[in-house]
Amino acid sequence: MDYNEFYKQSIDDPETFWGTQAKRIEWRTPHSRVLDYSKPPFSKWFVGGETNLCHNAIDRWVDKQGDQTALIAISTETPDAAPVEKTWSFRELQREVERTAAIMQSLGVGKGDMVLIYMPMIAEATFAMLACARIGAIHSVVFGGFAAHSLATRIDDAKPKLIVSADAGSRVGKVVPYKPLLDEAIRLASHKPAHVLLVDRHLSAMERVAGRDVDYAELRQKFMDAKVPVTWLPSDHISYILYTSGTTGKPKGVQRDVGGYTVALATSMDYIFCGKPGETYFCTSDIGWVVGHSYIVYGPLIAGMATILYEGVPVRPDASIWWQIVEKHKVSRMFSAPTAVRVLKKHPSELMRKHDLSSLKALYLAGEPLDEPTSDWIAGELGVPIIDNYWQTETGWPVLSIAKGVQDKPTRLGSPGVPMPGYKMKLLNESTGELCGDNEKGVLVIEGPLPPGCMQTVYGDDQRFVNTYWSNFSNEQVYSTFDWGIRDNDGYYFILGRTDDVINVAGHRLGTREIEESISSHPNVSEVAVVGVEDKLKGQVAVAFVVPKQAETAADPKARLALEAEVWGLVDKQLGAVARPARVHCVNLLPKTRSGKLLRRLIQAICEGRDPGDTTTIEDPTSLDQIRNALKG
Repeated sequence: MDYNEFYKQSIDDPETFWGTQAKRIEWRTPHSRVLDYSKPPFSKWFVGGETNLCHNAIDRWVDKQGDQTALIAISTETPDAAPVEKTWSFRELQREVERTAAIMQSLGVGKGDMVLIYMPMIAEATFAMLACARIGAIHSVVFGGFAAHSLATRIDDAKPKLIVSADAGSRVGKVVPYKPLLDEAIRLASHKPAHVLLVDRHLSAMERVAGRDVDYAELRQKFMDAKVPVTWLPSDHISYILYTSGTTGKPKGVQRDVGGYTVALATSMDYIFCGKPGETYFCTSDIGWVVGHSYIVYGPLIAGMATILYEGVPVRPDASIWWQIVEKHKVSRMFSAPTAVRVLKKHPSELMRKHDLSSLKALYLAGEPLDEPTSDWIAGELGVPIIDNYWQTETGWPVLSIAKGVQDKPTRLGSPGVPMPGYKMKLLNESTGELCGDNEKGVLVIEGPLPPGCMQTVYGDDQRFVNTYWSNFSNEQVYSTFDWGIRDNDGYYFILGRTDDVINVAGHRLGTREIEESISSHPNVSEVAVVGVEDKLKGQVAVAFVVPKQAETAADPKARLALEAEVWGLVDKQLGAVARPARVHCVNLLPKTRSGKLLRRLIQAICEGRDPGDTTTIEDPTSLDQIRNALKG
């Protein structure tokens, strides 16, 4: 099949194209209309149809392959780092999800209620997500590395009836207590959940709040034989919300539907990831991120594949652990990030070569730009296609990639690929809004309607959805990705970085404003600027420049180091270690325009050793010298 013709149909006749793709999943009630785009930029897919995400991920496979493996949970977060694993067939997974669904119903959770999930990478987190989908509740998974302050903001926005959590997680063998963070977050939040459902892993002692906290294991025993039928939902019913960093400091709740998302994942698992029922899929992400939602929990199961849930790091007990997993479980498709590959590249290749990796057919990488040395090394070691792909929390599935399930088009180094079905891409000049030509840098945008699976809106704030994503160009309404890009003569796109103040650290999107607000709360910080700086391992790292209230701090090396340590501790406490700046530099002046606008791009250029370019708008040129001197010191 010619991919260009295939893609063209998805753009020229989206209703016929997506009406055909909708047959990939099971519907209780067929849709009466494929697309309602009567109120742009809001789109409704498969209008009138009723389906269920959990049914398509589990129930429909039980009769066909009920005894085949569905979920493989592996943890190397053990005292000696020896892998511990457990598997569930589709039939066994269905039973566990029904038990969890019954627990939730007993706690008053039903269709349309919000459940916040703050969990480590354990099977019960997957049960909870699928149970929500089963009964029509809306889940919001919060990454387990987030600290109390960040968690509290999400509790207040989502207003969950129930929170599901655990006593602790673990990172590189070190216990990370969750319960104290959760208790502090609930204390800080205005909204108070009716119940907290706790999985006790016996890693960390935890205090229970009478009347609020309930034990998962006890309730599971009570509902061992529970049968919970699927709740059939309108296609546009909310499946989940997932928070992503914004430039305002207030996280955005990306809201996703049921029907469109299920169809999009089923389509992508075939055309992009080429997954087949009975095969095994290994995505190394975390369920706290969108990749974990789409390609750990839902996508592989919708495709009838076994999916691997991995708790651990790629180098413990040693750098062969992932390849042990690939060999043992005959993984056919693997999805990771360039950062992880760069980490593995530092270790002996023999650790990979001693394992039989013949089952692996492709490695997919996303989350940050893929550089040539990393791509060449892993391709040479594995001997399989290395397929880059580009997408966002907002889109839910790849925007740019190579759809080898349609046509075996060649990959192109440095490029994630070409537009995937339904994404009408173009590049616009940031200043004029005019269309860019080939090899001309512009802002990557998508014409509406967004294809199935993409965000419906910002949860609880339609106007923010319009203002943030669809109002960046005066001459037309298009969705802005906030990424710079170039398209070559053959239609391959190359991503060049962000146009806004969101940075990408090892695939984790962090809003610089959030980090700045946290640092600003330090009593000795007058002003602060946080920028993303290129890093060979992580893609980007956050670097902070602070103006101390006590001017002498900047001149005293010991005082500077003390302030840096205090800022690190503050950010860890408020936002979590994932948001901690790599360095905190002290200066007495930040570069600004005469109108007071902070010139972050100039700071970033200096940090990366680039020419800052035109500095005529700067109020005090000596501020740039302060940045340079701080970096030297």
